[in-house]
Amino acid sequence: MDAFDSLMVGFGVALQPTHLMWAFVGSLLGTAIGVLPGIGPALTIALLLPVTVKLAPTAAFIMFAGVLYGAMYGGSTTSILLNTPGESGSMMTALEGNKMARAGRGAAALATAAIGSFVAGTIATLALTFLAPAIAELAFVFGPADYFALMLLAFTSVSVVMGTSRVRGFIALFLGLAMGVVGIDGPTGQARLAFGSPALLDGIDITVVLVSLFAIGEILYVASRYRHAPPAVNPLAGGRWMTRQDWRRSWKPWLRGTCLGFPIGALPAGGSEIPTFLSYTIERRLSRHKEEFGKGAIEGVAGPEAANNAAAAGILVPLLTLGLPTSATAAVLLAAFQSYGLQPGPFLFVNSADLVWGLIASLYIGNLMLLVLNLPLVGLWVRLLLIPRPYLYAGILVFALVGIWGVGTSWMDLLLMFVIGLVGYVMRVYDFPIAPVLIGLILGPLAETQLRRALSIGEGNPLVLVSSPLSATLIVLAFAVLFLPGLLRRLRANA
Repeated sequence: MDAFDSLMVGFGVALQPTHLMWAFVGSLLGTAIGVLPGIGPALTIALLLPVTVKLAPTAAFIMFAGVLYGAMYGGSTTSILLNTPGESGSMMTALEGNKMARAGRGAAALATAAIGSFVAGTIATLALTFLAPAIAELAFVFGPADYFALMLLAFTSVSVVMGTSRVRGFIALFLGLAMGVVGIDGPTGQARLAFGSPALLDGIDITVVLVSLFAIGEILYVASRYRHAPPAVNPLAGGRWMTRQDWRRSWKPWLRGTCLGFPIGALPAGGSEIPTFLSYTIERRLSRHKEEFGKGAIEGVAGPEAANNAAAAGILVPLLTLGLPTSATAAVLLAAFQSYGLQPGPFLFVNSADLVWGLIASLYIGNLMLLVLNLPLVGLWVRLLLIPRPYLYAGILVFALVGIWGVGTSWMDLLLMFVIGLVGYVMRVYDFPIAPVLIGLILGPLAETQLRRALSIGEGNPLVLVSSPLSATLIVLAFAVLFLPGLLRRLRANA
């Protein structure tokens, strides 16, 4: 009951008119930011830090929480309608959501994303309230070998499931891994694949790759096939809202996505990419409508979007209880805490209880605000598809350029955006999957770090990778995902 009593105190703080206003501002701003490709919650909160210096800490963090959740909602809009995710956590939503929009079911895709986000965000916030200390303990259970095995499972799964062939999937994965090692190698201090350019020593920013592959690649692809009379799209075909069948097919993916997103988001290096991908994979395996995947399956939107929002609450667990950031956004929030002279950790719940519990209570309020804001706007958002394509994609290109320039104000980023955009166009033409590139880029450096740590602990003995039951199980699953489908096909052919 201590957590419940503290939460009631938090609601007393969050429901103050001033704090309600900041929660609304953060939610609205976060949704707008999520819609813009390339500008995510981390960059937004970083830009807001100088502006919020004179705000009370509680008001500032309530607004930051609104930005965090709002960006997760808004990111699904461009992912579904324009195949341009603003955040890496929204890339899986784009796979099926954009196909639904092209088939005239954009409204249903946006509705299941908004409702799934609300369901997942509410359940995950409940878990944050009552299970935060227990979930944070998972950080001590996973060792370096376990983390490496988990990422190996992600690599094999994404390469096998995505795309029309395994070869294309692994080529895309290795392209992402290659981009992930660009820059200075941490343990040795040596430059890798920088080609003598100081601008590449810090590596390739994930936002640059994300916007280039999706936005620029999509723009080039559409432009290369554009005709003076493009095919008309009726975004409201099939009804403005979800049908009864859509509800039946969505509620289980919402719950499964939540169960994946929150605990993995709470793990160091968990983030939103792994749970959203795993959610998509699971829904593809469990669905009774497997033939619709790749053509616009609603489960492929509902599950990953729920996992994405649940992971957003999950990253707050290690941040608030251990002072451990597990994503770029969490790292910016940690810097925000420190700018106010606060150090997240167990003592934060004692020394700044009103702030912490007011922040947690504001997540419930902001989540409800976002549902009220987003559902009525479904009909408005789908009207984006009625804008003439040259104007629409020209606007996306401008926002992409502004977003990439705002990330690092680097000409090298703009050059990389052009080059990687051309690669994205070629991948689109020859049907290479894009998701493995991003998974390789994001998880590759983390997998390398965990592998090195595990081998250091085992004094170079590779058997250390299977020394724990957890890592051994995950590696067996990785090989099963890689070889089992082919083996089953052979057995069926011989039967």
